Amino acid sequence: MQQPSELEKYLFDLKGFIVIKNALSKKEVKDCNQIIDKIKNTPSNEWNGNVHSKGNIDQHGVELQQIYEAGKPFENLINHSSWINHMKHFVGGEGTFDYNHGPLFIDENFVNVRGPGKAIPVHSGAHEGTQRGHYRYQNGKFHCGQINILVALSKISKGDGGTVIIPGSHKSNLKHPQFDKYKLKKDGKYKTADSMIGSEEVYLNAGDAILFVDSLCHGSSRRVNKGERRVVIYRYGPSWGFFRNSYRPSKELLNRLSKTQRNIVMPHEEVLSPKNN
Repeated sequence: MQQPSELEKYLFDLKGFIVIKNALSKKEVKDCNQIIDKIKNTPSNEWNGNVHSKGNIDQHGVELQQIYEAGKPFENLINHSSWINHMKHFVGGEGTFDYNHGPLFIDENFVNVRGPGKAIPVHSGAHEGTQRGHYRYQNGKFHCGQINILVALSKISKGDGGTVIIPGSHKSNLKHPQFDKYKLKKDGKYKTADSMIGSEEVYLNAGDAILFVDSLCHGSSRRVNKGERRVVIYRYGPSWGFFRNSYRPSKELLNRLSKTQRNIVMPHEEVLSPKNN
């Protein structure tokens, strides 16, 4: 199990994100992509087993929700050794009642497949003050409402539609002066975040991951190259949190997961005593 280094802790506090190189092996990337190949063309708003396809959403690309239901390669990401201890450390709460039902909870998990012309507009930022995305460091410990792990399942270089962040915006009290100009418009048109002053586009090799607090102002550049940008995203928060969307893990998934994994996927399942059921 990898532990966050002192440098990673410093950079996370400073910038709001870190990059974990080679988070997944070549085999793990291949296994995930083979599953995506089979289910990526599931019609919009239909289910493939227990994975829900939201289809092409605006300019975002294809979104496959509840991807941990898609098989062992995605189940293994629930508590993957490359980042699970980072999540525990940055979400925080150890030694407090936040740990009553386990240290973590995944409130959303999905794959995004994005082709040419697709992008996602700028969103988030500490100026919004949301509880889910809040960032705090107090008494020598991190306390974050949501930490995202975005793993590249294809190489993401210039022109591939990489993730774009505004470093340090997870602690900014002020909204970026260009923020409103770059948001999604009613007509579906918007400028991409890579042209915002102070932005940084993150390039990744397949298997690399970017770990960031959700209050970090972020978006993406527009993909102009041929082919597909493929990423998988798992969002972690404290175990007392609840699902962002209406999805719930299936009984089949819960039955085949380890106890540790079940506690992350559904830490609420044994909250009620038998007398209250």
